[in-house]
Amino acid sequence: MIEKDFIPSAYNHTITEGKVSYKSPSNIALVKYWGKKENQLPQNPSISFTLDACATTTKISFKRLNKPSEEYSFDLLFEGNSKEDFKPKIKTFFTRIEVYLPFLKEYHFTIETSNSFPHSSGIASSASGMSALALCLVALEKQLNPEMSDDFFTKKVSFLARLGSGSACRSIEGDIVQWGNHENTEGSSDLFGIKYPYKVHDNFKRFHDTILLVDKGQKQVSSTVGHNLMHNHPFATQRFKQAHENLDKLIAVFESGDLKEFIAIVESEALTLHAMMMTSMPYFILMKPNTLEIINKIWEFREKSNSNVCFTLDAGANVHVLYPENEKDVVFQFIKDELIGYCENQQYICDRIGFGAKQLKMNA
Repeated sequence: MIEKDFIPSAYNHTITEGKVSYKSPSNIALVKYWGKKENQLPQNPSISFTLDACATTTKISFKRLNKPSEEYSFDLLFEGNSKEDFKPKIKTFFTRIEVYLPFLKEYHFTIETSNSFPHSSGIASSASGMSALALCLVALEKQLNPEMSDDFFTKKVSFLARLGSGSACRSIEGDIVQWGNHENTEGSSDLFGIKYPYKVHDNFKRFHDTILLVDKGQKQVSSTVGHNLMHNHPFATQRFKQAHENLDKLIAVFESGDLKEFIAIVESEALTLHAMMMTSMPYFILMKPNTLEIINKIWEFREKSNSNVCFTLDAGANVHVLYPENEKDVVFQFIKDELIGYCENQQYICDRIGFGAKQLKMNA
């Protein structure tokens, strides 16, 4: 598919007003996306576990205007309160997607959104937030064009969510989603995420992710700035090649259930992501001393116990502790005994693999 495939022809229905609501999860990348081209296209493919507990719920109430507005007409409520400082990001998103949703200036929208995790937790909400918003908007479009197929609906939502936040395109489905063109993954595309199409061993079903909140403050370098620093990065070409190679390795790992090789790939990817930040110009470090303490504790525990626990990192200080279902009791006891002391206010979030976004029933 190409971008033009997502530009609709004339709609065959008219909707005066209505409501739609979706709950959409966050995700944690195993092979990291870092570096982008124009139009939020990735420099390298990535793959992620879809999460379950960390999610955004968004409700849109819409009412058709008497005539199209010159500007986008919407109110935004976050956790029940007006949130003016979020509005510029929504306007930017609407500007990017208007060609694909030409009805945007024909309605007034009331957007009500909330997260299942505290906004100040240090957990990025852009993936869950932008995917939930895209889901609501395409659900409205499906009312204008009821012939839209479910497959096209999913692809278009992922395509549009990507224009709000790259990783948001991996939050529509579950439990494993791949984004970015990769020659050995059938159906893969830079334009949208796809449900991982190959065999996955039972070892990777019902995986757990305990997120250790090391630093809940705002990052000193935004992800957008960080991505842009991959332009002219001295190690960029090799990094993008490494991501393709690690995806090739994961195809075999997911099929065989090889947890030791999974650990090696996932932890290497996490450290490579931060190595790219530390070798950018300008350079920066998002890990904190307690991030490193946790990593070393995990390594020590794994050495002693032969556990299959491992870590990954986003572009921040928090640590995602990943472990299989059959080790949940032992590993969670280790987390409580030895790791939560390194968290800010001893805070952490228990999550696990989820299966994508859900439409919520609306009261009349």
